[in-house]
Amino acid sequence: MSTGVWAEVVGQPEAVAVLGAAARAADELVSGRPVTPGAMTHAWLFTGPPGSGRTTAAKAFAAALQCSSAGWGDVPGCGECQACRTALGGTHPDVRVVAPEGLSIAVAEMRALVQIAARRPTTGRWQVVIISDADRLTEGASNALLKAIEEPPERTVFLLCAPSDHPEDISVTIRSRCRALSLRTPPAWAIAQVLQDHHGVPEDMAAWAASVSAGHIGRAHRLATDPEARTRREAVLSIPLGLRRLGDVFTKADDLVKSAEAEASALSETRDEAEKEALKTAMGSGGTGRGVAAAERGAKAALRDLEKRQKSRATRTQRDALDLALIDLAGFYRDVLTAAVRSEVTLNHPDRAADVRTAAAEWSADSALRRLEAVIHCREALGQNVKPRIAIEAMLTSLHRG
Repeated sequence: MSTGVWAEVVGQPEAVAVLGAAARAADELVSGRPVTPGAMTHAWLFTGPPGSGRTTAAKAFAAALQCSSAGWGDVPGCGECQACRTALGGTHPDVRVVAPEGLSIAVAEMRALVQIAARRPTTGRWQVVIISDADRLTEGASNALLKAIEEPPERTVFLLCAPSDHPEDISVTIRSRCRALSLRTPPAWAIAQVLQDHHGVPEDMAAWAASVSAGHIGRAHRLATDPEARTRREAVLSIPLGLRRLGDVFTKADDLVKSAEAEASALSETRDEAEKEALKTAMGSGGTGRGVAAAERGAKAALRDLEKRQKSRATRTQRDALDLALIDLAGFYRDVLTAAVRSEVTLNHPDRAADVRTAAAEWSADSALRRLEAVIHCREALGQNVKPRIAIEAMLTSLHRG
């Protein structure tokens, strides 16, 4: 198992080897020693299925680039020096992580980031920019980023993370200027090992969470450590066999949407209030003397902008919560389909094997497939900004009808 900054990069030995070699080459470049052409490049594209650890790998690479412990191990990145700790912890002044607060990354945000990225590192060895959801760049933001990648500053590295290198996720021109690194879905045993070794999760709980997470590391961690996440999953997986009457459609839809809203509210409430207080303090709230009236007007305008961003972030959080629920549902119907055709593949939800057998006995393979397609169509509808309640009710009606 990898150590140092790579400890959380689960089940990706080939990727760690490639990034480690690049980090060694980067160290040689900083030291002024000759380097094999192409050993280190200024733009990378990390791709892989949800939960494969794209952003985690990018952060580990950023830490390895900044690592100040010369000669540590076979792969750079000790994980102990201040540079490694701050890069992994999100406080390194020369490592910036960009994630969409709402449903996309706007051009204004990307232009501001490109200006910062053009500067020389302040304390570190490299200026590193990580874009964790590069598939959510608007067209304008993509164009702004492309200009920076085409003419990169000497000591700046761009690390883009996206589900795939398909043009729907990343523009062809940006993709052609990046070195691609594909991550795979990590095996359950590797996820369980990390949960035990690095998060102190008991062996039985770690094994269970890893087995039902479909290879999604973050999902496994939430299920292993958050009782409410386990309760939400149980509620979602009770839906397939709980749609006995048409009235159940609307009851279950209401429960699902309200659960996502509650989760988004719980995640946002504390953060939103802290952001508002920090903004008020920065804008001189409670001050006296000349200029106070003008400052208060400016503060109110800034507060309105902040609240707008927070609302957009809450919308995204709610839709992400719904998407996780739909992934669980899709996994269940996939399990039913495999049982109906007597396939011996591993179940997505091995702890629901009894329910899967019950459903497979009641439904035909065609019916299970139609239900699976209904879940997929719902995910697509939410991605196109259809109102969640309408999309969920339409899906559950199809699931009830079969």
